[in-house]
Amino acid sequence: MPNPFPGVDPYLEGPEWPSVHDALVIQIAFHLGPKLRPKYVAMPSSRIVLATPDPIETPQVQLRIPDVSVRATGIEGTPESGGTLVAPLTVMGLMPTEMPHKFVEIHEAATKKLVTTIEILSPTNKRGDGLTEFHEKRNQLLSEPAHYLEIDLLRTGERFPVTGVLPSVPYFVFLSRANRRPLIETWPIALDQSLPSIPIPLLKGDPDVALDLQLAWNAIYESLSFDIATSHAGPPTVRLSAEQQAWADECLRKAGLRT
Repeated sequence: MPNPFPGVDPYLEGPEWPSVHDALVIQIAFHLGPKLRPKYVAMPSSRIVLATPDPIETPQVQLRIPDVSVRATGIEGTPESGGTLVAPLTVMGLMPTEMPHKFVEIHEAATKKLVTTIEILSPTNKRGDGLTEFHEKRNQLLSEPAHYLEIDLLRTGERFPVTGVLPSVPYFVFLSRANRRPLIETWPIALDQSLPSIPIPLLKGDPDVALDLQLAWNAIYESLSFDIATSHAGPPTVRLSAEQQAWADECLRKAGLRT
């Protein structure tokens, strides 16, 4: 089924996001590849990030409660019949983990020179210890003679650091052209707005190529059946305001995903 929303499906900001993220990286490379030939190539790349997974991306884990009575005594555990202390509750901890983070790089085909990096943010990039790692990586990219594009389709977490106050919208695209820093071209995107076409800068003397972000989003949405891969029955993992939820409910009703 086609995407029931004009832009981003807010229900995908949750456990499905890693699949969304990786598919969008691949689709953007597919989308740009033919436009860049024969001088440039767009290639999916990845790096390993050591960070604590964000709870939003982590499916809920069934809690295991020991088959013993739990006494509110303030002690650390409850003794079994053999005298061994048993914790009253066992849960899964979020531990620092090596996680692959995928992105797109555009290179000059003949020289392999890096021309443009395209980053699509995940919750781990925007909060916690993953935010620190990503700050360092972003600063490194912004200090190099290559263009940098950051696609932020998440409503939560930190934004690209800028002077002044950004508009109060849920999504942004930020473009830093190497020859115009520190100026940042910015696309604020409302919840009910289609994703824009973004210019992708190349080497001096070559015109930008267009990245139709909505076309790429809709392609992965339909091919991976996100309309049924995620539940649209209740509110999304990251809650909407009452007004936004009413709008989302109407979009889902029109698409036949709500009665």
